[in-house]
Amino acid sequence: MMKKQELPEASIFCIDMCGFYASVSAVELGLDPLEVCLAVVGNQERKGSVVLAASPMMKKRFGVRTGTRLFEIPNHRDILLVEPKMKLYLQKSMAITELLARYAPKESIHIYSVDESFIELTGTEKLWGPPEFTMRRIQQELLDSFKLPSSVGGGPNMLLAKLSLDLEGKKMGFAYWNYSDVPKKLWPVQPLSRMWGIGSRTEKTLNSMGIFSVGDLACTDVSVLEKQFGIMGNQLHQHANGIDLSDMGSPLVEGQISYGKGQILYRDYIEEQDIMTIVLEMCEDIAMRTRQARRAGRTIHLSIAYSKTAFGGGFSRSRSIDEATNDTMEMYRVCQSLFREHFQHKPVRQISLAISNLEEESSMQLSLFDEKKFENRQLGEAMDTIRKRYGYSAIYRGISATQAGTAIARTKLIGGHNKE
Repeated sequence: MMKKQELPEASIFCIDMCGFYASVSAVELGLDPLEVCLAVVGNQERKGSVVLAASPMMKKRFGVRTGTRLFEIPNHRDILLVEPKMKLYLQKSMAITELLARYAPKESIHIYSVDESFIELTGTEKLWGPPEFTMRRIQQELLDSFKLPSSVGGGPNMLLAKLSLDLEGKKMGFAYWNYSDVPKKLWPVQPLSRMWGIGSRTEKTLNSMGIFSVGDLACTDVSVLEKQFGIMGNQLHQHANGIDLSDMGSPLVEGQISYGKGQILYRDYIEEQDIMTIVLEMCEDIAMRTRQARRAGRTIHLSIAYSKTAFGGGFSRSRSIDEATNDTMEMYRVCQSLFREHFQHKPVRQISLAISNLEEESSMQLSLFDEKKFENRQLGEAMDTIRKRYGYSAIYRGISATQAGTAIARTKLIGGHNKE
């Protein structure tokens, strides 16, 4: 473990706008976002639509939160359902960023998402006073200017700021963790998926190694973790000890380890042909992003979630191929094989797809003797160029024009929802 005195001292804060979509919608209607029972629902004509955001009182009184289905919301006179207004949300998000820029230079602000940002206040003491005092002042100004509540987590690095927010700040409104807080506040955390950066798959792997809490992870020999996870094992160990040496503005996890996409379908998809239409559209999107980054991957992951009308369930499987690829149809063929092996002929409501085990595109053996492979790469690059210049819908596969396709309709959305 790195000695504390060797770690850079800083005052970094992560600020989360509580139930941002719901709060902005409530304020627009002249309502108190902390008192109203409001939920933002993507499409109220479809009973299977999901809640995009719920106000704190909605969560407290009715247990409705992000991801709840429309048909699960009680029929109660105190409940208000509103359509999302993505353009308005983005405008508010930019206005909040401008407010933060009054307290720190723009290079000290890192926008993590529409409703969450990092701000470094190191060195602003002579202007505004102690950083924690300044951060509370910013929270109050957000209330005064926008009537929007917020939660804050702070720490000497981005990681501890994020963890203190997620694990304490969202409950208390404000939290600050220093390195001395790691053993008593971070190490007891379990299950491991509660810690930022550890997903369910990584958690299962760690559990199989006898690692169940963050403290277990922090005390595990680095060589054991690196043998299992490669360079990510070293990073997992550092994060479990509260160490994050990334610069402000860089991602908390260095390096893109996969490219993926998930989609909740507008309706239940039953026919294999319709389901595979969505899979092919997703392969097209992921392959394009992989090519643009000049990367290629060896492992394809496909996850299928069945509809609640079929009592849920599904499968998540992956397959590694001999040679790295970023070809749409090569990815699709792997997904098609996985699907046919594991599909139980139940209605599908959610699909997720990813490519991992990435390497530089130059590693692909575009053999001059394999003319088809070379042509596919050129075709993919030509389509990417057209879409980059004229938009995704400028050129698409015929299946996207069928009733099953969703790619064209989604080009008219922001964040998957209407632009208005």
